[in-house]
Amino acid sequence: MQNKTDYIIYTDGGSRGNPGPSALGVVIRNSNGETIEGYGKYLGEGTNNEAEYKAPISGLKKLRSMIGKKKAKTTRVAMIADSELMVKQLNGKYKITDSRMQQLFLELWNLKIDFSEVTFEAVSRAQNKEADSFVNEALDAENRNGSLFT
Repeated sequence: MQNKTDYIIYTDGGSRGNPGPSALGVVIRNSNGETIEGYGKYLGEGTNNEAEYKAPISGLKKLRSMIGKKKAKTTRVAMIADSELMVKQLNGKYKITDSRMQQLFLELWNLKIDFSEVTFEAVSRAQNKEADSFVNEALDAENRNGSLFT
């Protein structure tokens, strides 16, 4: 994988309550496997599936802003997630029937066009711990701030 790609983006999304407070986590690594960016972002009320889709959208936008749109055109990206459902939808194996998910799919698909190649691969949760930890940190931080119930 690392020889064929310029960047590897690990993503995760989660919701406490489903729907409930949701967040995403992103880890961007270069072709040597070195982490060059990692973050979590609180999303507000949402579902697990919405957060799972918003994570790769955020990751691709972040990478594009880091390297520039011109370089993105020649950049190969491997997207790694622990949502088998999302990965199978993005790889054309499963249909998307929910209209909200269709909109997120289209947003992600349109971002994909900015890069030379974007592939999607599902891994186990154990292989995606770093992105998952950013999700939980963002949710915990929001909970500590007390704004979940206002």
